[in-house]
Amino acid sequence: MAEEQSEQTVTPWEVSTKSETGIDYDKLIRDFGSTRIDDGLINRIEKATGKPVHHLLRRGVFFSMRDLETILTLYEQKKPFFLYTGRGPSSEALHLGHLIPFIFTKWLQDTFDVPLVIQMTDDEKFLVKDNLPLEEANRLAHENAKDIIALGFDVNKTFIFSDVEYISSSRDFYMNMCKIQKHVTFNQAKGIFGFGPSDNIGKICFPATQAAPSFSSSFPEIFHGIKDVPCLIPCAIDQDPYFRMTRDVAPKLGYQKPALIHSTFIPGLRGMQSKMDASGDPNSVIFVTDSDEQISNKIKKYAYSGGGTTAEEHKKTGGDCGKDVSYQYLTFFMEDDTKLEQIKQNYTSGKLSTGDLKAELISVLQKLISGHRQKRERVTDLMVKKFMSPRELNYPY
Repeated sequence: MAEEQSEQTVTPWEVSTKSETGIDYDKLIRDFGSTRIDDGLINRIEKATGKPVHHLLRRGVFFSMRDLETILTLYEQKKPFFLYTGRGPSSEALHLGHLIPFIFTKWLQDTFDVPLVIQMTDDEKFLVKDNLPLEEANRLAHENAKDIIALGFDVNKTFIFSDVEYISSSRDFYMNMCKIQKHVTFNQAKGIFGFGPSDNIGKICFPATQAAPSFSSSFPEIFHGIKDVPCLIPCAIDQDPYFRMTRDVAPKLGYQKPALIHSTFIPGLRGMQSKMDASGDPNSVIFVTDSDEQISNKIKKYAYSGGGTTAEEHKKTGGDCGKDVSYQYLTFFMEDDTKLEQIKQNYTSGKLSTGDLKAELISVLQKLISGHRQKRERVTDLMVKKFMSPRELNYPY
């Protein structure tokens, strides 16, 4: 059913809460029926790979999963799997919230040495946005692909595809879509997604399109016709309803259920009550195309503070890191655990001011986004075409 409670709403189209400390993720785990990632599983990943886990996993940004142990067992047994993630192109550039799944997916690809498919859902954005022409959604898919490529994905192991372009040319993908559609009733879809009488039929049918990449048979070019390669999907937890449906349908089609690993949301600058959203308040969003000056101005003016209302009060009572957006952003983007913990202690005690905390974040984000802008400038249309061309990937199994 659509996940609506009195205090918070989490669906593929809306994320909001009344709490100043943000979404209650323990409640989401209970409501969605997923499993929290514990220290035992993290230790097992480090033992299997011989590498420390990514800080986004270590800090609980990626916090929940379905059947991740199964994927890890495959890796330990040297058996194949692949990654699948996606992006709905509704803005010219990605924002910080969009980066999180891709940064982590890049780590997964590098660590486990597996192929990756990235779905650009230009069709879905056209269906749900009132003022977005289909041609523009498709153009944005190519623009957003440049930001994704700039993160350093391996072209020999990565296929990025636009739904508008790929589905029309792929018999196998479309056949899987049809099979999925036949096995989900309207009442089931309504119960999962909360569809109403004013939703267009394209939006109602779309979940089958997002489900299809979970199955290797949708990509015969990549997997040499092998139809049962298991899939791991890193995504924000608001996308889980799509894949709960997918997991229900998979056995009926003779396919394996995809495994998932869920992330939390990065909040908007104005507070923890909603996730960062490109279609919302522009002063609550930091885009990867923002200049150093724009980043500084947005954080100084709009980043919600968990500190005292006066300098004197802050020194006396300290700041609340659970409510402070600048601190929360540092948990996503500052890689140094020791420095982050020191910042937390100093801010909580009142030793570190809100201004100084914001200055730390400005420095981190200016470095991150400046580096990204430079890498994006080197991404050519020819590189995009290569990433988005259906082809055999480096898949040694």
